[in-house]
Amino acid sequence: MAKPPPSDPHAELRAIYTRLDASLFGFSCDASTACCRFGVTGREPYVTKLELDVVVRAVRARGGLPKRRQLPVVSERVCPLLGDDDRCLVYEARPFGCRTFFCDRALRDHGPGKLPRRDIADHLRELSHLSERYDPRNGRGTPLTPALKHALGVAPVERGPKPRY
Repeated sequence: MAKPPPSDPHAELRAIYTRLDASLFGFSCDASTACCRFGVTGREPYVTKLELDVVVRAVRARGGLPKRRQLPVVSERVCPLLGDDDRCLVYEARPFGCRTFFCDRALRDHGPGKLPRRDIADHLRELSHLSERYDPRNGRGTPLTPALKHALGVAPVERGPKPRY
């Protein structure tokens, strides 16, 4: 009997993201950037080694991170992946934590009770199992900023003033 081909964890991750995005259709908010301001929200997404590899590939594919043109606002702790145009530089490669952060603006039209929490939990379990297979030492992940700093040598962007919530 032939041995099955080895799985491609990056393809499996893309499939998880595709299913997750489909279950969250309509819950996104592309105008706020509140979720990208870790000092404002008090929350920072975690990334697994597998997710970090995908993000780093996307950053390198676009030629790296741009030089910043705006003045810092220390309290905001803006995500290093947020461009000066308030758009994610690697939106298609953004990690699970970014895909599942919902500010008040994103929930306003649907209400938190309509959020497909069971689907999110199922996709998170899939991601956890895949990530643990990919790197058993880092299956649960680490905060995005230190992970990016380690992988790319970048620090969080301290800029502003321009919060739009």
